Formats: sequence, C-alpha cells, structure tokens
Amino acid sequence: MNPTIILLAVAAANAGIAMRVVEPMLPVLATDFGTSVSATAAVISAFAFAQAGAQYFLGPLGDRFGKLRVLTILMAFSAVASLGCALADSLDSLLAWRFATGLVSSGTMTLGMAFLADSVAVERRQPVLARFISGTIIGQGLGPLVGGTLTDLFDWRAAFVLLGAVFGAVAAVLFGATRKQWGEGTRTSGPLLSPRRHLAILKLPRARAVLLSVFLEMVFFYGAFALLGALLKARFELPFTLIGLLLAGFGVGGLLYTTTAHWLLARLGQRGCVLTGGLLGGIFYLAIVLVPAWPLVAICTIGLGFAFYMVHNTLQMKATEMAPQARATGLSLFSMFWAGGQAVGAALMGGAVAAFGYAPMIACFGLGFALLGVGLRYNLQRL
Repeated sequence: MNPTIILLAVAAANAGIAMRVVEPMLPVLATDFGTSVSATAAVISAFAFAQAGAQYFLGPLGDRFGKLRVLTILMAFSAVASLGCALADSLDSLLAWRFATGLVSSGTMTLGMAFLADSVAVERRQPVLARFISGTIIGQGLGPLVGGTLTDLFDWRAAFVLLGAVFGAVAAVLFGATRKQWGEGTRTSGPLLSPRRHLAILKLPRARAVLLSVFLEMVFFYGAFALLGALLKARFELPFTLIGLLLAGFGVGGLLYTTTAHWLLARLGQRGCVLTGGLLGGIFYLAIVLVPAWPLVAICTIGLGFAFYMVHNTLQMKATEMAPQARATGLSLFSMFWAGGQAVGAALMGGAVAAFGYAPMIACFGLGFALLGVGLRYNLQRL
C-alpha cells in the first residue's frame, strides 16, 4: 500500500481515538461536573455535530488547496483543541473544546479516502479501502480503552493530554513526509465555499441514496453503541479500564473484517455483505442486553465491529464514486451525514434511556440497524 496512505491511516487512527475516548468516562464526568450521565452524553454529540458541520468546508478546501496540505494543518489544530479539553473547568467548557476538536480532526477520513480514491483504480479500490480504514478501526477500538485506562490510572484529563501530544507528532510527521506532494493533483476552481458545489451533488439521486443510508446507519448503530459503556457500568459495576477493554472489541471485529474483506466480497458480494452485517448487528445488540455475565460482552462487541464494517465499507465504496469530478467534496458530504447520524443517534439515545432505560433502547436501535441491512440488500442498485 502507498506509504502516504499508511500515514493517513495513522492520522485517522488518532482521530478515531479522539472521537470515542470519552465513552467510558461519562459517569466520572457526570460526577466531576455535578450532572447526569445523560447530560454528559452531549460531549459525544458536540464532537459529532462539529464533525458533520466541518465537512461543508473540508471537502472544498481539499479539492482547492490539496488534500495532504489541508490535512496536515488540521492535525496541528487538533493538538491545540485536545489540550483545551484537558484544561476544561466546566461541562460547558469541555463541550466547546470537544466541538472544536471535532471540527479540526474530522478531515482524516474524508480527505484520506479522497486521496486513496484518486490513487487507486475503482476495480481494486474496495479491498484497499478496507485496509485503509483499519487505521480508523484501530483508533475507534482503542478510544474507549485509552479513555477508560487513563481515567482509572490518573484522571480523565490525562487522555486529552495524550491525544494532544499524538496529534502534534502526527502533524510533524505528515509535514515532513508529504510536503513535497502538496502541489500534486488537479485542483478545482470557482467560488471556494459556494453551496452550489454541494447542491450539485445532492441533486444526484444516487448520491442522495448513499447519504441517507449512511445517516440511518449511524443513527441506529452509533446511537446504541454510544451508551454501551454506561450500560455496562450500571449493570455490572465494572471499572472503567475493563469497560474500555470490552468496548475495544469493536475494533478487533473491524480488523477481522478488513483481513477477510476480499474473501467476503468474492463470496457474498456487496448485497450479501450489507444483509449479513445488518442482521448480525441486530443479533449482537440484542445479545448484549441479555447476557448474564460480562465476559460474554467481549464476544458481542467483536461481533458488532465485524457486522458494522460489512455494511459501512460497502457504503464507503459507493461514496467514492458519487462525484468523481469533486471527490473530496462528495466524500465530505458523506462524512457530514455520517457524523450527523452519530450526533442524532447519541442525542436520541441519551434522551430515550432517561425515559425507558438502557436495555430496551439499545435493543430497539439494534433492530433498526438490522432492518437497514435488509433494506440495503434490496435497494443497493440505487446507490
């Protein structure tokens, strides 16, 4: 794989850690700031809403000034925002800094996928794309573990200090390794942030179908996953490190998918992958709320990671071909709907669990993910 793509995967890994690092620490944040776990879930939504909004700017910036140049600068800003989280003295302050972190760290997947799509022919792209997203998978898998472990050993602020240091190091390495490539590639012209760029893509029926699919995927899947840590704390009274370790099984399952993607696609095809992934996701969510002992949760979270990427990798592949003439902008829209789905899902789940409890709502969201997989199986030709 192209060394530059590997570097971008490393950048995506740290952004993935940043996205999910707070999940196991929600109960301790609630204690420190004198509020409820449901209220602290807004920290997740703030990051995700920022991710969604930032995509409006990131795609056009990447198409105009170069994907590698923009991404390197964003990593430097991410270091500053992460350190701001570590210094937050109130929940409102933490929300603001998490919003800022979401804004500047969210370009790794969008611009990285766009660079990959520019570099790899379409007939070879999905397996390579699956390997590239291993960086994000590792990061998202390690995020809860990093957050839980550092919260237990030191304090929740330590996790953000570490993130800031890593973001700074990633920015320096990217600058040194890719600086000579910043001037390569075709660039778009015209008004930089005109809404016409995005509207032109939204007018395409195929693009609308892909974007709606990824939005619903994240509402159902991430809405349920965002509060799994709180469920495990309430149900089994586990230490945060162990909760983080259990949630990290998601990353193990995702990596299992990336290593078998070529084989799965050859035997199941894209339709078989979305159907199988959706059904498995629903089954594993139901299993999590029913298992009598916490060690069994590890099997379920690994299964969830595998199931999710069976669906998501197919949608990513579809997204790379939505608008080849403005690929970064098209993928920025994909990331916008992806992040927006996370934000809406976490917000809906945060409110719903206060009224109905963790287990019923996680099961309901899991069922929604399963139904989405079935729907994609029979409508994939529209994407």
